[in-house]
Amino acid sequence: MITIIDYGAGNIRSIEKALQYLGEEVMLTGDPEKIRKAEKLILPGVGSFGDAMQHLNSRHLPEAIREAVSRQVPLMGICLGLQLLFDRSEESPGTAGLGILPGEVLRIPDAPGLKIPHMGWNSLHMQNGGRLLKGIPEETYVYFVHSYYLQAAQEEIVKATTEYGVRIHAVVEKGNVFAAQFHPEKSSRSGLAILRNFAAVGKEV
Repeated sequence: MITIIDYGAGNIRSIEKALQYLGEEVMLTGDPEKIRKAEKLILPGVGSFGDAMQHLNSRHLPEAIREAVSRQVPLMGICLGLQLLFDRSEESPGTAGLGILPGEVLRIPDAPGLKIPHMGWNSLHMQNGGRLLKGIPEETYVYFVHSYYLQAAQEEIVKATTEYGVRIHAVVEKGNVFAAQFHPEKSSRSGLAILRNFAAVGKEV
């Protein structure tokens, strides 16, 4: 069972449909107790960092998420969900993120010919191995929609990057915590393969 955290700021239905297409059992919930007891968690997100943290805090979800992570429940952040796992974002000064992984989120710098938000297909450059990208070829294209990008404090947790005026940490993985800046549920077969890899975590022989 994969539990998608529903906190009023998520790209939830498309993720749910993608997982169901893969044959996974899915539950949507904003109940802290169900999140604490989940087998696997996905933290989605669209919108602003500050609004998303406000939604999470108002539902008493940050502690439930941290508790699940501490007992080694696999957690995957997607798009804004990736950003929320880190310490802070330039988008919302003074707002603390979940702090599950160390790093900060910065605005993509303006540059001639560069449209912000970054919307479209970009290729991934793999590094440091990782389970989420198992079987995904170098230069695989995935679909991004974002104006801010992750700068992780630990280079070794970065499993893939992309270039959009700046080097973007596009996939991170540390222990039972995984995250993607792009939308796997909108990234065709490659995105489905990434979600399948997450669904397989803990089932590996």
